[in-house]
Amino acid sequence: MIDIDATPFPYPFAPGTTALVIIDMQRDFVEQGGFGASLGNDVTLLHTAIEPIAKLLAAWRARGWPIVHTRESHKADLSDCPPAKRLRGSPTQRIGEPGPMGRLLIRGEAGTSIIPALAPQPGELVIDKPGKGMFWSTGVHEMLHAQGVTHLVFTGVTTEVCVQTSMREANDRGYDCLLIEDATESYFPAFKAAALAMIAAQGAIIGWHTPSTALLEALPPN
Repeated sequence: MIDIDATPFPYPFAPGTTALVIIDMQRDFVEQGGFGASLGNDVTLLHTAIEPIAKLLAAWRARGWPIVHTRESHKADLSDCPPAKRLRGSPTQRIGEPGPMGRLLIRGEAGTSIIPALAPQPGELVIDKPGKGMFWSTGVHEMLHAQGVTHLVFTGVTTEVCVQTSMREANDRGYDCLLIEDATESYFPAFKAAALAMIAAQGAIIGWHTPSTALLEALPPN
């Protein structure tokens, strides 16, 4: 085990059994013309997370450690997208409607693909999730258990929605979770700050958080 300098206290990192999780770094959230933009958000606010995630990806790949990519997406017939989700709010376009990158958040459409800078490589898990959390209706817990994974390092977007939801789900399943501060972003900076505070409150009630430099500098040689 390696102790990583983190908030609220050092995170016990387990080399080889710690998976890097990259939540929803897909075109529908990060690029213009996608679902994130349809909600009226400035998608460029998410771009600062890309380089830190890429550095973590390179570190994990160099060591042959497990990597998980998620994509929020739905079946073409929307049978896994309840009205309580699809009809919420007043976006310019709703889930399933056609956009510049195909139907929004529909599997197989261009918008659901992970951005090229972080594209998965063979052997890395790619999970299509119909909900905000990565464990709901995906089977990823069983996949991680089969690989002996006990710890999860979280990155991706958005901090307070899909990242935090997935981290809370992981905590309930017994994983020790670390969120990388500069490798996650939100359309609302105040929401990101609040999510970090909630995660680490009461003695890491959900998990820990730290900057990518603290983690990368502490990793064992590859």
